Amino acid sequence: MTSVKKVSLTVKILRQDPSSGITPFYKDYNVEVNEGARVLDVLIAVKDNLDPSLAFRYCCGAGQCGSCAIKINGEPKLACMTIAEDGFILKPLDLPDIKDLAVDLVSELSKMPGLVPCGCSELPEKEEIDRVKPIRDCIECLCCVSVCPAMKVVDFAGPALMRQEMRLALDSRSLGNRVPLAVDEGLFTCTSCQACYLACPKKIAIPGRAIEKLRELANRQGLTLDRHKAVAELVRTTGRSVEKAGETFLEMVQEVIEPYGEVRAELGFFVGCMYNMRVVQTCLDTIEVLKRNGIRVIVPKDQVCCGSPLIRTGQTQILENLKKTNIQCFVKRGIDTVLTMCAGCGSTLKNDYDTPFEVIDINQLLVKYGIETPEKLDIKVTYHDPCHLLRGQGVHDEPRELIGMFAREFVEMPSICCGAGGGVRSGLPDEAKALGMKRGEEIGKTGCDIVVTSCPFCEFHIQESTDKPVKNINSLILEGYRKKDGNC
Repeated sequence: MTSVKKVSLTVKILRQDPSSGITPFYKDYNVEVNEGARVLDVLIAVKDNLDPSLAFRYCCGAGQCGSCAIKINGEPKLACMTIAEDGFILKPLDLPDIKDLAVDLVSELSKMPGLVPCGCSELPEKEEIDRVKPIRDCIECLCCVSVCPAMKVVDFAGPALMRQEMRLALDSRSLGNRVPLAVDEGLFTCTSCQACYLACPKKIAIPGRAIEKLRELANRQGLTLDRHKAVAELVRTTGRSVEKAGETFLEMVQEVIEPYGEVRAELGFFVGCMYNMRVVQTCLDTIEVLKRNGIRVIVPKDQVCCGSPLIRTGQTQILENLKKTNIQCFVKRGIDTVLTMCAGCGSTLKNDYDTPFEVIDINQLLVKYGIETPEKLDIKVTYHDPCHLLRGQGVHDEPRELIGMFAREFVEMPSICCGAGGGVRSGLPDEAKALGMKRGEEIGKTGCDIVVTSCPFCEFHIQESTDKPVKNINSLILEGYRKKDGNC
């Protein structure tokens, strides 16, 4: 008979009791558990053998009830589904505390609407069932609620409730129109940051599958915010989501931009509205970096808005025309790789388009091909992860690798939404400002000289909330090259 191997693990658990008046503190526990044990097994071992006063929740132990959700090394996870490792730090979700790892779930779950039968006796058709499937597997763990940035600054019912509203809106057996209720509950306050999707144990894409679809229904019912309507009209009439403020990038450059030396690669460049019309210098800086590193860039002049502002706000009537125009402008030039440097555009092309070409972010491209090392700059920097780059495209390591090439010192800060996305900056500027201020507070804690990012909306928005310069990675790489050449 094969014996089960035992292992010794030490975990750090946050102990707290709001009713006691004692300041929360971490306590280390060393337990012996079976190899391959889950975090829940560790918690049970601590309670049974070391400290019966430890409070936490669990029920099914099989990832189906959601009651054991806690933060493990800062990330919301199910304790029953996470393999335990030595050194884990365990905290409660960011919800009202009860004791130790137990939080108040009832306050949020009691708001969850249920199905009110309409009185019909017909079963849903298969098509209707298939539409519901992607959002029906919620286990009400509230991991999504615990990480939602909007809920921390405005009165928003939250992602879990929005998912339920969409689930009911899709069910023909449900009585009443759920869409106006969703609008009243804060439908347009979601920044599309995808934090809820990343935290969800069941990987329910709440922003894309629920909130944006609810916004489409709201649009059909005339409930779209006026400022969002204005953006959609601008796209319809000009092909761009922002107004022209001067000479655009597309007007400044040739369609084919040759590198300074040997051609190492050739690709198309999808510019995006902000870089084309508002943050033009950053775009020009990037072209210089590409030219120096042997990249031939083809810039189709007939490209238009990717449609991201319309998708995020539920105004999708002309979306297919935009997609067709953008795809064709690269296909007819024989381009098989398209470069983006706007996080939102890149995420949209990768996730909302069906492209016959590869889409690659500028950070991915520069790391993939390798670049000439710039001179080190005497600066301490922090990096803001754009939501549509980190969570929308999974790009995390590459920007940090590039920063390591030019920065004297790099300091991390939490990856939190700045408030610029999802139509919030245009439609609900007070919410966007509040989220921007939270970003500014985190920036202040780092003691940095410069904030680095990879998104024009983030660059534009964060600059309003900090006195530190906010720059794109490529602009600083170029500064490093100019210092190396003795030009600065």
